[in-house]
Amino acid sequence: MSDDGLHEGACHCGQIRFRVRLKGGLASARRCNCTICRMRGAVALSADLADLEVTEGADTLATYQFGTHTAEHHFCPRCGIYTHHRRRSNPNEYGVNAACLEGVSPFDFAEVIVNDGASKGLEPGARERGQPAGVLRYESFR
Repeated sequence: MSDDGLHEGACHCGQIRFRVRLKGGLASARRCNCTICRMRGAVALSADLADLEVTEGADTLATYQFGTHTAEHHFCPRCGIYTHHRRRSNPNEYGVNAACLEGVSPFDFAEVIVNDGASKGLEPGARERGQPAGVLRYESFR
């Protein structure tokens, strides 16, 4: 997969539209095993805060926070699709839902690194939060 840099994106119903320049391009794809990411199931791509602009629907964008209230999970209040989030692991970055980008599908990625967002890192021998915990693979039957 190639990445030309700037991407247009939207939620399912089109109420929320945005433009983003990815940090590391499509190679930045990853998942996380924290509680919300496990349930959301999205492949996230990285972007600096200044490189994402909501071009339509910014005034209607809904935000969910929990735990430390550092991360901000943004989604469309009409269709419910998660578009992007401000990361807890790096509050200077957004994670952007790959499925919301024009011409990109989460099934385009044969392998996606899964970061360990669930580990508290307190028990002996535990991985540090945010370190790779595994890999998610997709193999098409076609």
